[in-house]
Formats: sequence, structure tokens, C-alpha cells
Amino acid sequence: MRVIPLDDMMAGIEAQTHRRFLKSHLPADALTISPKAKYVFLARDAKDVVWSWYNHLMHTTPQFFDMINSVPGRVGPPLEPPAGDVREFFHSWLDDDGLHDWSYWSHIQSWWDIRDVPNVRLFHYNSLKADMEGEIRRMAAFLEIEIDEERWPDIVEHCTFDYMKNNAATLSPMFNDLFKGGLQNFVYKGTNGRWRDTLTPEDLQKYENVVSERLTPDCAHWHATGEVLS
Repeated sequence: MRVIPLDDMMAGIEAQTHRRFLKSHLPADALTISPKAKYVFLARDAKDVVWSWYNHLMHTTPQFFDMINSVPGRVGPPLEPPAGDVREFFHSWLDDDGLHDWSYWSHIQSWWDIRDVPNVRLFHYNSLKADMEGEIRRMAAFLEIEIDEERWPDIVEHCTFDYMKNNAATLSPMFNDLFKGGLQNFVYKGTNGRWRDTLTPEDLQKYENVVSERLTPDCAHWHATGEVLS
């Protein structure tokens, strides 16, 4: 994320004195998987990703696009607002191999391929929606974080979508001016399946054809459902 100079980024990391959490959008093969760290990867069905990404781009301000497109050494085409409606955006997303700057599909497959590495854990949006408390406990166990049961109700509440949406401006104040209407439009709906009323059977078949070409069958099933085939 080169919008922050590397020296400033490293200084911020070095200043952290407790457990350090670093967020990345990189595929696994663009990282060094160090035995000194633990890696948590979260996936979501791509159709829901597209709907979320479309909303994201439709609500970003010109300042956001300028910030992304002016980073030193930017590679690939500039990030631009969607030219058409969400269905048109869905087709262009499929035709352009996913996100505007790298392949979405190889990204997903790269993490799936290292799912059995001991210091890697995969999580899925569907599972978090279905059993958030269970998934939080699974993550805490992986990270070797002991849960204070007296604080458990607050932990759960603070992880809910409603809490994050209602407190978005406080939780991420540095981004508040980058979205039209503030971060209430960044933390938007958090729901799955909004594509069902828009995509045709032909659209969905095109999508499945791409998935079958780009993901292994077991990865494709997990990516769509959150379920790991035995």
C-alpha cells in the first residue's frame, strides 16, 4: 500500500509494542510465509465481492482515485469509477480476470494451496455470517489468544456489522473523507446474494465457466460456500 511511504510504514510497525497485526491484500505467492508469523486469510464468494466492490467504487471520492493512481511506481491501468451498472461491471470484472490490478482467481487459489501449512488458517465470510462466535473462538485458538469470558459479550458486539457501521467514522477516521457520505457508505450492507435479482442464468453460467477454468474443484467449492470437501 504505497500511499504510505515505506519508512513511515516501518516506523509505525516498529513502534508497536504488543501483538502486531498487519493487513495485506496480497496473494500468498507474493509474501514470504515466515514461521515467525501466523497468517489469517478471509475469502468471500466472488459474486458478492463484485457487488461490494462496485458499491465501494461508486462511493469513493476523486481524492481516493487520485491517491491510488498517484502512488510511486504504480503498475497496471489506473483505478477508475465503473462506467455502467452493476451487471455491466460484473461482466467487465470477469473479462478482466478479477480485480483491476491482479488476478482474483490466482489470489484465491494461492491461499487455498497452502491451507495445510501449520501457521496458516483460512476463514470464509459465509462461516462468519452463520456462526460468528464460533469463528471468533476458532481464530483466537489459532492465534493463541486467551479469551476473557467477562469481555466476551463486548467482543461479539464489536464484531457485528451494525456496530462497525454505526462506529465507522470513529474506527477509521483517516478514510472518512475518501467516501461520499462518509464511511457509512463504505461499511455498506454486509449481505450476500444481492446479485440474485440481477444476474441471468446465462450470466451465472459464464461465471461458473470461469470458476471451473481458474480454480481447482475443491477450492471452487470452498470459495463459493465456505465448506471444505472431505
